[in-house]
Amino acid sequence: MTHGSELSVRMRRVLEASRPVVFRALTDPLELARWWGPDGFTVPSVESDLRPGGAYRIAMRPPEGDPFCLVGEFLQVEPPERLAYTFRWEDPDPEDRETVVTLSLHDIGPARSELILDQGHFASERRRALHEEGWSQGLGKLGELLASQRD
Repeated sequence: MTHGSELSVRMRRVLEASRPVVFRALTDPLELARWWGPDGFTVPSVESDLRPGGAYRIAMRPPEGDPFCLVGEFLQVEPPERLAYTFRWEDPDPEDRETVVTLSLHDIGPARSELILDQGHFASERRRALHEEGWSQGLGKLGELLASQRD
């Protein structure tokens, strides 16, 4: 999504779980490690101080290659409806810059939630598209995980 000269990602997903269950999946290190990242990636570790001003660090391992880390700081932690944090790579690509991710949860029925994700603003369309693909795949895995827990 492009707003004028601002490059951002906005996604909407309907998830088969209540807001508290989804919020836990978005914030609990063990839950997060089960779905985070693009297809084929694993998450060897998640460190998290879940409070405004608290830091987090997520180690991601691609299917082939060395792990790399995502780090940031929580800006808003409002269970079960809102989470916002800064997002930056520990060793950034020259085209990268710190962005802000905001996740908003809304009830849409019994044990169903709507997740709205916003992230921006990116330095280039290439980096925006890379994040959009990663979020799309990761949120797909989150949806599958939550649906499987209902069975």
